[in-house]
Formats: sequence, C-alpha cells, structure tokens
Amino acid sequence: MLLTISTTYTPATELGYLLHKNPAKSQAFELSFGRAHMFYPEVSEQKCTAALLLEVDPVGMVRGQRRFRDGLLDQYVNDRPFVASSFLSVAIAKVLGTALGGRCKDRPELVKKPLPLTAKISVLPCRKGESFLEDIFEPLGYTVKAKQHPLDENFPEWGESPYYTVELSQDITLSSLLTHLYVLVPVFDHHKHYYVGRAEMENLLAKGTGWLATHPQREAITYRFLKHAPSFARQALAQLAQDQEPAADDADETAVTPEDELETPLRLNDQRLGAVLAGLKAGGAQRVLDLGCGDGKLLRLLMKEKQFTQIFGMDVSIRSLEVAQDKLRLDRLPRHQQDRVRLLHGSLMYRDKRLEGFDAAAVVEVIEHLDPPRLKAFERVLFEFARPNTIVLTTPNREYNVLFANLKEEALRHGDHRFEWTRAEFQAWAESMANSYGYAVRFLPVGSEDAAYGAPTQMAIFSLLNSGEN
Repeated sequence: MLLTISTTYTPATELGYLLHKNPAKSQAFELSFGRAHMFYPEVSEQKCTAALLLEVDPVGMVRGQRRFRDGLLDQYVNDRPFVASSFLSVAIAKVLGTALGGRCKDRPELVKKPLPLTAKISVLPCRKGESFLEDIFEPLGYTVKAKQHPLDENFPEWGESPYYTVELSQDITLSSLLTHLYVLVPVFDHHKHYYVGRAEMENLLAKGTGWLATHPQREAITYRFLKHAPSFARQALAQLAQDQEPAADDADETAVTPEDELETPLRLNDQRLGAVLAGLKAGGAQRVLDLGCGDGKLLRLLMKEKQFTQIFGMDVSIRSLEVAQDKLRLDRLPRHQQDRVRLLHGSLMYRDKRLEGFDAAAVVEVIEHLDPPRLKAFERVLFEFARPNTIVLTTPNREYNVLFANLKEEALRHGDHRFEWTRAEFQAWAESMANSYGYAVRFLPVGSEDAAYGAPTQMAIFSLLNSGEN
C-alpha cells in the first residue's frame, strides 16, 4: 500500500518541512496493524516526492484481533496489505498528523499557501468505476488520472479488476490534500477496520469542514465513510445541511423579523396557521408531520386537536427545536402526551425513513427558503419518499408585495428568501408536482384578497390519488 506526494514548488525540498519528515533519511513507525515507512524517492530543488508505504500484517489481523474481523478481514488471504483503505487514513493521522492539522513551526507561511501537489495512490479499490472517482475528486478541483488494472495480465480474457492507480493534481494546501485523502480513501474501499460510532461521525464533520457540505456527492461520502450506519449518517447529513443554512442557532428565535413586521398588521401568520390546520383536519389526518416546524407555533395548534394522535415536527436548526421544546413544555406534559408529540432534528434535503407512513404533512413558508438544487431534493423527499396522503403547503404571493408600503420595489419579504412566486408560477409548480407524483391539487388564498393582486399567502392542498398504497 503506497501513497506518494510530489511537488514542483521551488524549492521543492520545502515539502520536507511541511511534512515534518527529513528527506535525508527514512523512518519507520509501528502501528497496530503493521508498520509504516516514510522516505523520499526523489529530492531536488525542482521536484520532491515523499512516500508513505504501509506493511499490513494479514495474519496479525486475524489471529487474536477480533476488532479487525469484518467481511474482507476475516480471512488470511485478502487484499488488505495491497490496497488503500482505512489503514491508510490511520497512517496519515499517525505519521503525518502535524501536516494534516495544518501546522508547521519552521515554514508557517507555506501552511496556508496553495502549492502544486500531486498525490499518487497505488492501489485504490473502486467497484463503481472511474466515473465515481471523478465524481468524488473533481468537484474538489483535482485533475484525476486513473489507470485500471487487469485481474491478471496473463489472462486478459478475465477482464479488468476493480483496482486503480490514481493520480490527483491540484494547486492546494498540503493540509487540505491530506484531509481529502483521509476522508475519501475509505469511501472507495467501503470497509473500515475499526468500530464506527458517534466519534467517527464527529470526526467526519470536523474533517469535512469547509468542503463536504457543498460536495455534490456528500450523501454517498457520508454513508460510505460511516460504513452505512444509518442513524449516524442521517445526523451527519442533517448537520451538513444546517451548515448550509443561514446561521440561526445563535439568533433570538423570538425576535421580530422584517417579514413579521410586514405581515403582523394583517395578522397573516395567525390566518395562515388557521388555514393549514383546517386543511389538515378536513383531510381526516391522524398522524401529522410539520416539516420546517421552527419554534413550534403550528405544533401548538395541532396539540389542541384530539383528532391528531401523532404529531411530529422536524427542523434543521437545533436552536429552533430547543425553543420549541421549551415553548411547548414537552418535558412537563403527561406521559401519554409526550408520546404523542415528537421533535426531530433532520434535513429536508435527504430521504429519511422517519418521515414515511404519515397521513399528512404541513409545509408552511418553507420552500421559498430553498435554492433550486435544494428545492429539487426536497421535492423528492416530500412527494416521492415521505409521500403522505395529504400535503398542505403555503408560500408568499409575490404579486401582493406591491401593497406592502414599507417594502421596496422588487424586494422580497425576507432576506433569506431565494424566490417568491406569482400565483401562476406557484400553480404551475404545484401542478407539475401533482402530475409527477400522483396527487390531485387545489389552491386556496390565505388572507384578504385584492382584486388585482390576490391574497398575501397562497396555499396548495395535495391529495394522494391512490392513498391505499401508503
């Protein structure tokens, strides 16, 4: 198992300072699964290459080492000594930990400077093919060169193996390169030689700071890094989604927003929640979701109705859920009431089996906060995966904005709104959702209607055409 890192930065020998390893000598490090060797096969002012070679003991992994015994690791003959895997990540952390952490006492000015770096991994297992390698590394700015190896050069008819030699090149800080390798190498291998628990989830979030939340393959990376531990993966993805949201945890959840100032004279929020409650009751729902529940205003109304036997509220903001918990006084309710109401921390961007099987879902003033890619993801989460019998959804009517005296022309009601739709735009979107996912939809105005501009809030009620399937 071999990793090399090369640079053509002048003088290239500065790489030795950044790695905290002297190019003039080789070093060996004892690890729990074998031994790591650090040496420099190429050293000059024009180019310097550092190599990390791992010797993995396959017999030691099996004999008396129960923690290693997992799938590929439970046989004496396996590919562990030869392929890049979680063993390499551990070696990077143990042998190159100072460089991984972005520290260098002798050359501090180089730590944050992008350098021309090339990492070569021999050999990386990737059963999903070269395109998956590109999908993972190219969004991070790497130029990817991959050479696939045959199963056996003497028997070409056997075809290609799932093993690649991979070369990654980019002007990047050494710390960032090592961090990407630390996280992503185990993603391809799909196995880990140690227990995956909460600490590993927190490790992923720490190492993924600044890049994982915006990576188009973040879901695949998260599930594979956490070895498909669904509960930890969901929590990690929710936290990553929260990292993309405007910071709300430190804000006063009871503070008056510009949107509140505009709508309060109309008592629009009260009318909106009342209309949503009526829509949920009319649909005969008993098990209800409030998606994007915020501080729990709708949940409080739902709790007063005996019709609703289970009430779940989900939000990506932990702070909002803490405020809801406090306002609803859930810890003071009788036990049967506590069992009736639950708050869930999670993202609306990712499929979550906890959201499936409900009679109805309320989505109150949520979609306008989503940019197009996240709105597309939410559409599938709601209409395809959660798939409640009834969906009651509200959003602002942009046409009505001209009637707000304090709102500048073309301005949106809230600084975090990514869009506000006209009535025609909203109806076109809602009808597209209904046609695509097997719902009927009807539209209702919320608030006093203006003859020219309509009502301030528009509401759609979706009804599943074949509710027997849910």
